[in-house]
Amino acid sequence: MRILGPLDRYVLKEFTKILVTAAIGFPLLVIVIDLTDHLQKYLSRNLAPGQIALSYLYWIPDSMFMVLPAAVLFAAVFSIGGFTRHSEITAAKASGLSFYRFVAPILGASILVAAFTLFVGELVPVTDRKRNDILEERKFSGTADRFNFAYEAQRGRVYQISALNVDRRLIDHLTIERKGNGPAYPTYLLAAQGARWDSAAHRWMLRKGELHVIPDSTRAMSIQFDSLRDNAFTEAPSDLTASPRSPDEMRYTELRRFIKALERSGADANELKVELALKIAIPVTCIIIAIFGAPLATTTQRGGAAYGIGVSLATTMIFLMLIQLTKAVGQGGVVPPTLAAWLPNILFGIIGTILLMRVRT
Repeated sequence: MRILGPLDRYVLKEFTKILVTAAIGFPLLVIVIDLTDHLQKYLSRNLAPGQIALSYLYWIPDSMFMVLPAAVLFAAVFSIGGFTRHSEITAAKASGLSFYRFVAPILGASILVAAFTLFVGELVPVTDRKRNDILEERKFSGTADRFNFAYEAQRGRVYQISALNVDRRLIDHLTIERKGNGPAYPTYLLAAQGARWDSAAHRWMLRKGELHVIPDSTRAMSIQFDSLRDNAFTEAPSDLTASPRSPDEMRYTELRRFIKALERSGADANELKVELALKIAIPVTCIIIAIFGAPLATTTQRGGAAYGIGVSLATTMIFLMLIQLTKAVGQGGVVPPTLAAWLPNILFGIIGTILLMRVRT
């Protein structure tokens, strides 16, 4: 028994052709514009053409993550608009098929695109780090002192530091935590009154602290120490003054753990909370925008392709402006950060549902 009938396959074929074209074309357009703006800067750093090309290859997931919702909108508007102009939807209605049933394959495909966007979003931190390494984008703060900050290190470790003096190579009050996954790779929390950088060993020597190891939910071990060399703590004092990794360079679980560390240190984490929620909200936008675009597309018969392009571009610009506006509102604490990240989806979802209900079936 076939799940998809001939009409479903036809609708999906037309939708997918436009979706793939937009999903590939939009990132390439963004890359060409960015390369034009920054080529001189890259050449001044003596970057080889191969390095520049590789950096943009690593940038594709990042650019695709943001444009996939727009690609779904364009695909929905142009495919359904084409069906409307050629009276295919009218013919389907005459045969007893409702508008909702006609566009059901497109809405189903948007769910798959949302899942793919979620996957791409988890790939972005890996590729962004590689791109920044090539372009040497990580900058340093240039200060010899830093207070009350959290540092997201490799291998899932998070450092909470009360005070860092780079010149004297000293840390005052330090907490290190790592989220494990079982006895072979246990969770642990290490707290020390201070630490000193050992240049010869390229490690930090911790003093007067306690180590709590949690192999599983039923066991916990505690060890007190006067002096301890942490062989995994290899970040030099100057490394700890580097600009922290951006949310784009952290996966969902990494960013959530980093936010918790910031909150425990007393820092404001609203901005990062908004970014965390957007990692889920943007993929879901693919579904919301399909619901919004389906009824909107039935009006494109008035002006043909030019009208469809205008409607799609205007909707995309409004949605992007809404995201920036709600991000600012969430970061400022006017509304809860998670709600702020989801507000554009909520608004467009309500409008799209109303428009969909008003379509003649």
